[in-house]
Amino acid sequence: MRETTAPYEMRPLTRAEIDIAVSWAAREGWNPGAEDAACFAAQDPEGFWGGFLDGEMVACISVVRYGAAFAFLGFYIVDPAHRGQGYGYALWQRALGQAGHRTVGLDGVVDQQENYRRSGFDLAWRNIRFGGVPAMRPRASDDFTLTWLDGLSAQVAALDARVFPAPRPAFWQAWLGGPGHVSVAAHAEDGEMQGFGTLRRCAHGAKIGPLLATSRAAALAVLAGVLKDWPEGEEIFLDVPDPNGAGVQLARDLGLSPVFETARMYRGHQPELALDLIYGVTSFELG
Repeated sequence: MRETTAPYEMRPLTRAEIDIAVSWAAREGWNPGAEDAACFAAQDPEGFWGGFLDGEMVACISVVRYGAAFAFLGFYIVDPAHRGQGYGYALWQRALGQAGHRTVGLDGVVDQQENYRRSGFDLAWRNIRFGGVPAMRPRASDDFTLTWLDGLSAQVAALDARVFPAPRPAFWQAWLGGPGHVSVAAHAEDGEMQGFGTLRRCAHGAKIGPLLATSRAAALAVLAGVLKDWPEGEEIFLDVPDPNGAGVQLARDLGLSPVFETARMYRGHQPELALDLIYGVTSFELG
């Protein structure tokens, strides 16, 4: 780290400072949602860290903890004027230490994979962001009944448990009922939930995440619900695990094109997740 007369302070961010971190993410082109900061802070208020010089934030990172066994790393950003001086890496080490012995996941930019490997992370798969104006409006099959979600339910938790390695009730309560979030579930005739998803407006267009479904038909039903009132001609984005071929094909059938990709990596035991259910990742920042 470059020597400076100002001491470098590293500490958890306040709620207002988390808003600054999200604004930095927008500046970097990550296109966060309007309510992301509030929803993310609900899961782990002390999971966001900043590095400060003379009281000014120059770096940020999140290591959000989910129970005793899992954490997810995101928001690793250094202010452009302070890059290359060691501030980011020092904060990385300090915040990652908060994870303790937990397995840690991240979605990193592909060209940083080697740096992440040096910190003990191994590649699991690629996630591909598809974006664009939908070429067609999905229609729900009569085999499904759509319901609105405004908070966590037992069926949401059960489906999420198949694609995420730890319970996250505080997050779901904030995410599904967030202002401006449109959250829909698709149920079979017997009442069993077959999928759910959330659309949220972002700086550009809207992201649909999660989009979890037991089949393409269920995914289309959820999409029909969340896009019901979405304006024609406006962009949407879906982040799809590359190993889920059906999800990739659905994104392409919607007329969306690859615009970005990440490397999903883990430090520690790689969790066994049902990737075939993930037609849209919830968030590159929190998993």
